[in-house]
Amino acid sequence: MTAMEMIKKTDHLFENIDQDDEVFYNNMTLPTEDDLPYDDGEPMETQRHRDQMNLLIDSLKAYWKDRRLYYISGNMFLHFDPLNKRKFRGPDVFLVLDVDPRERKSWVVWQEGMRFPDLIIELLSDATRAIDKGEKKTLYEQVFRTGEYYLYDPFSQEFKGYKLTGRHYTPVLPDQNYKIYSPITELFLIIHDERLRWMTKDGMILPSTEELFEQEKQRAEQEKQRAEQEKQRAEQEKQRAEQEKQRAEQEKQRAEQAEGRLLTMARLMLAKGYSSQEVCELTGLSEAELVV
Repeated sequence: MTAMEMIKKTDHLFENIDQDDEVFYNNMTLPTEDDLPYDDGEPMETQRHRDQMNLLIDSLKAYWKDRRLYYISGNMFLHFDPLNKRKFRGPDVFLVLDVDPRERKSWVVWQEGMRFPDLIIELLSDATRAIDKGEKKTLYEQVFRTGEYYLYDPFSQEFKGYKLTGRHYTPVLPDQNYKIYSPITELFLIIHDERLRWMTKDGMILPSTEELFEQEKQRAEQEKQRAEQEKQRAEQEKQRAEQEKQRAEQEKQRAEQAEGRLLTMARLMLAKGYSSQEVCELTGLSEAELVV
């Protein structure tokens, strides 16, 4: 894409382009992400801001693990003016749908088919509150034309949203359950345990990477316990079977011993002059058994 093609595609960004300017822009080579700054070395305001950003990004990535065409990132330079390398923004969280999920140093709109974020979340702080509510809101509304813009303070839990209606933002406040529906993601943003979370329509809070790991760890532990219980049950069954075998063997031995004693008695009786018939009647043995 040439600079002039970009300007024509986003005429709301540039005004009063004359013929000489058009020649200049037609011959202009647009900078790429390799030519543009992508890190100012400035950390986020607090660790809580950093954790909140990562939570929103990582939990959505995990939930959308089977979805391919989208890009979500945070605290990344977003370049939208090829004439000024220092003119950029760095939304705390931004989402673009239907794009290649490849790794990027920064988001350069003219390298992305003039795609601006579909959704932006800014995490408020004392240092950024006025800019986030004023200058950035105007930029995202009038220049980026971002469909959904949300503001959240990780410390005070201040939460507000804006939906683009035509060319202007319409404010959206959370309901009595501290949630706002996001049509772009088809999810809710909700304040849960003093953190901003994604939530499905059926009320499931999207777990973070750490929470998913803990869930998998618990499932693995439960499977291990079930396997151990099955092993114990199998061992108990084996022991019961062995005991039954031993009891049967003992019964057999007792029966053989009793039969042996009875046969010995019968032979003694025969030796004392009892007839075979008398011995059989008294012992219950057969004449064939007496002969053995």
